[in-house]
Amino acid sequence: MNYGQLGNNLPSPQRSIELLTSMKAGLVKLYDANPEILRLLSTTKLKVSIMIPNNEIAGIATNQSMADEWVRNNVLPYYPKTLIRYLLVGNEVLSYNSEQGHQMWNDLVPAMRNIERSLKGQNIRDIKIGTPLAMDVLQSTFPPSSGTFRPDVRDTVMAPMLKFLNRTKSFFFIDIYPYFPWSQNPHNISIDFALLRGNSSIRDPATGLLYTNLLDQMLDSLIFAMSKLGYPNINLVVSETGWPNSGDEEELGANTFNAATYNRNLILKMSTKPPIGTPARPGVAIPTFIFSLFDENEKPGSGTERHWGLLHPDGTPIYDIDLTGKHPITNSAPLPAPKSQFTV
Repeated sequence: MNYGQLGNNLPSPQRSIELLTSMKAGLVKLYDANPEILRLLSTTKLKVSIMIPNNEIAGIATNQSMADEWVRNNVLPYYPKTLIRYLLVGNEVLSYNSEQGHQMWNDLVPAMRNIERSLKGQNIRDIKIGTPLAMDVLQSTFPPSSGTFRPDVRDTVMAPMLKFLNRTKSFFFIDIYPYFPWSQNPHNISIDFALLRGNSSIRDPATGLLYTNLLDQMLDSLIFAMSKLGYPNINLVVSETGWPNSGDEEELGANTFNAATYNRNLILKMSTKPPIGTPARPGVAIPTFIFSLFDENEKPGSGTERHWGLLHPDGTPIYDIDLTGKHPITNSAPLPAPKSQFTV
């Protein structure tokens, strides 16, 4: 579960962690290294992902002592009691296309290397270092076998990053939202395909692989892109995915019915044992973080940006969901969508 805090009406960290525990989440991802939250998590069995904010990447990339200090201040006080498993350097860094953003691209992998040195210096070897990227890191995604990274980052950023992830046996973290390609092209992509309903399929003409949902298609395009740079075996973590439960009137398909359908099907797919994997990589588990725990009313942008939560700020569910995947919901009708929403 992604636990964001961009809201002025959210429950306290203590209440939020109680809710996460009662929901039987296994992993929680933070967008910083909040001391209060990390202390509270030490009393739980939740595995934790922490994040270095984008504005700290440059200093850490160019100064080993700043990397050491970050680890000293944000990891050592809580580790190993708090089960920190992932340390993410920045958030969707390669989506920033300004001059400052381009500098951040160049600083990203050096910062990851310096953080690795800092952890090793403290004899910490069970925290994996990565960085969550968005799907816009790819130039081509369809068919999946055509997956390639954008030329502006392929050789300068992606190749050294993949080398780092491969050497450290870490993961490629990807924020992946079938909602967006579907909502931009609803006439050519079936809603069932986007919602993981599994009753429509597309075959990749180059590989012959059969795709029954958009998520697998997007994940495999990334796997093929990595393979083309010589790294066919780096495992994936879905660092964000979900479906908006509401949005602006013109934002097609953003409602509780579709959000419940997507997240329930996602949980069943990702929690099945043995793992299902994807057509290009069958049988391989993909750790997955749903976005997000709460609706966050201070996020900028269109209406959907503030409506990805599983819970209302008072802690009540927006729709029924079982994060363990062990108890399929028999009553498949979630709360009705607001009248202003399109129901697809």
